[in-house]
Amino acid sequence: MTGHCDQPGQADPLGEALAAVVHRTGAAHGGIYLRDPREPVLVLAVMCGLPVEASVPYRRVLLTLPGPTADAVREERLVWVGQQDDMARRYPRAAAYFPYRIGLASAPLKGARHCWGALNLVWPAGRSARLGIRERERIVRGARRIAHALDRAAGPPKIPEEPRLVPTYRAAAEPGPPAFVAADVLDRLPVGALAMDVEGRVTLANPAAVRLLGRSAGDLLGTLPWESLPWVNTAAYADAHRAAVSSREPSTLTVLRPPDRWLDLRIYPDESGIILLITPHVSEGGPPRPAGLPYAGTTSEAVIYPLMRLAAALTETVRVRDVVDQVAHQVLPTFGAQGMIVATVEADRMPVVGHCGFAPEVVERLDGLPTNAVISPVGRSLATGTAAFFADRTELARAHPETPPISDKQAWAFLPLVTSGRPIGYCLLAYDRPHTFTAAERSLLTPLSGLIAQALDRARLYDAKHNLAHALQQTLLPQALPTMDGLDVAARYLPSSHGLDIGGDFYDLIRLTDTTAAAVIGDVQGHDVTAAALMGQVRTAVHSHATAGATPGQVLARTDRDLADLDATRFVSCLYAHLDLARHEVTIAGAGHPPPILCRPGHRAQVLDIDPGPPLGLGLGLGTPSYPSTTLALPEGALLTLYTDGLVETPGTDIDHTTADLAQHLCASSALPLHQLIDNLVDHARPTGQYTDDIALLLLQPNARA
Repeated sequence: MTGHCDQPGQADPLGEALAAVVHRTGAAHGGIYLRDPREPVLVLAVMCGLPVEASVPYRRVLLTLPGPTADAVREERLVWVGQQDDMARRYPRAAAYFPYRIGLASAPLKGARHCWGALNLVWPAGRSARLGIRERERIVRGARRIAHALDRAAGPPKIPEEPRLVPTYRAAAEPGPPAFVAADVLDRLPVGALAMDVEGRVTLANPAAVRLLGRSAGDLLGTLPWESLPWVNTAAYADAHRAAVSSREPSTLTVLRPPDRWLDLRIYPDESGIILLITPHVSEGGPPRPAGLPYAGTTSEAVIYPLMRLAAALTETVRVRDVVDQVAHQVLPTFGAQGMIVATVEADRMPVVGHCGFAPEVVERLDGLPTNAVISPVGRSLATGTAAFFADRTELARAHPETPPISDKQAWAFLPLVTSGRPIGYCLLAYDRPHTFTAAERSLLTPLSGLIAQALDRARLYDAKHNLAHALQQTLLPQALPTMDGLDVAARYLPSSHGLDIGGDFYDLIRLTDTTAAAVIGDVQGHDVTAAALMGQVRTAVHSHATAGATPGQVLARTDRDLADLDATRFVSCLYAHLDLARHEVTIAGAGHPPPILCRPGHRAQVLDIDPGPPLGLGLGLGTPSYPSTTLALPEGALLTLYTDGLVETPGTDIDHTTADLAQHLCASSALPLHQLIDNLVDHARPTGQYTDDIALLLLQPNARA
């Protein structure tokens, strides 16, 4: 369905007011966004100066997300974005949908009772980045007239399925001999030429265009190109057309006219419409590259869709390393660059956090540059917040003569990474040969830097939290287990492979006498700092009661009482084993914890059937719970395995089955040294290396005393 253009004779207060403000402000095009009463969305209802089809990516604007139009409505103020760098810094999401060199003003439509929506006006590249006082007044007056028209309407405005197009004010062309001369010259041109009005409809087609396009003039006149030429109805053409009419800068692309003829299209926009020049494509290297990967002088699908692909990929990144990998995998091939460096701002230095395509000595020289080095292209880009592009060494030397050559690269794009108005780092793209950056590439790389900055800032915060959590976890777990004559020990703690890598699983070995020891393993409910802190308190309590001479059952009962005194809101599963190496026996008490596995020499591994008590800290109000003990023989060479449920719990699988499988594998591998056996057990239980829960594992094996 194609948006229609209202005729001049129809009464249309909104359309007339919009066309008037576009004309008075000198904007290239404009639109009226109305609030949808059913959801927090602004919908483009009326537009002027731009084909309806060109508005597809930004017809609906979420009020809940930052953006110039949404901010204008939420805050009821005029929002001005003077240049593309400004858009990328302040509104990287909006820049992803509007990666063009434009100036944009959004003014609220403040009515008598409420704000109806927003007026958007767009100016092409080349105008001043500043908004003058008179220009501001014209915009505000225009928004006020539109709001008054909405106030006077008989009822609330209807939210359309697609915007309504109204004509712009244009001076009539002067007839006369020059027009006939121009038409004659146009007819004799060997280059195909189509003239289109500001709404995108074909008003003239010369004979060469008719011949190259394979359609008659009658088929072309009065149509939109994608209507009369179905083979240009592609994302590549739509993006090139949108870029040209939005920024008023030329745009080019190569298209295939079926079955096998390639044509070069050059789009030249101005305030009166568009001229489209058509020539046969000449390539020494065979057919053109497919749309999606830009090549010199072209605008293709890559002008918008790498933004979407990278944005989608960056939403899944967690760590700084993930962000760097996505930039390397998606940005470098899209723009044909051979080198990349990503650095962050830390105090007054810029450490490199990721790179590819550069020699190590080059990276070492760039690692830790001072942030105040404004004479360098990196420092200047960070200081101004604007991207810098250098097509060759001559351009770089002219702009920064003090900067010595630091690599063999020949062209560079320096992209400052700015979020919330503050620089957090930079991204450097480099080329092995000179490279002229097209307007399309510059238009895309600027909003890309905004997306990368947001993802990198989020990833740095995650890494900081992860490092803090990891340090806390390591502090609370035993740094080293005591050595005892007659006992071999191996232990592992593996955090879950997602989240903050912090939880409440713990283990400990407590030396009581020369021949006795206490082994404990447990799991605090939850995966957060609270769980880790409670884990440290439980370890301390168990250690205190064990060294005071309490029996296994008493240790658990007293620890449960301690948790009640602490008013802990989490419960804890725990297993406590008292080892007597002289008597070759072990006494075990459990508090809702998975049973241990015992493998005696010459016997099959056995999942011990002990009588467990309730988890610690349940607070059932039934008095002090009972934790019965079980005493078993533990001869030399026997292997006692204590573990947390992360080792045996698999979604969709019965835990008894996985525990029995673990016992069988343990028995088959028991001849391995303990440090190898413990890794073997983890690999067997989690062959993919992905852990949905923390894992703690403790192996104990009496040996012949020295």
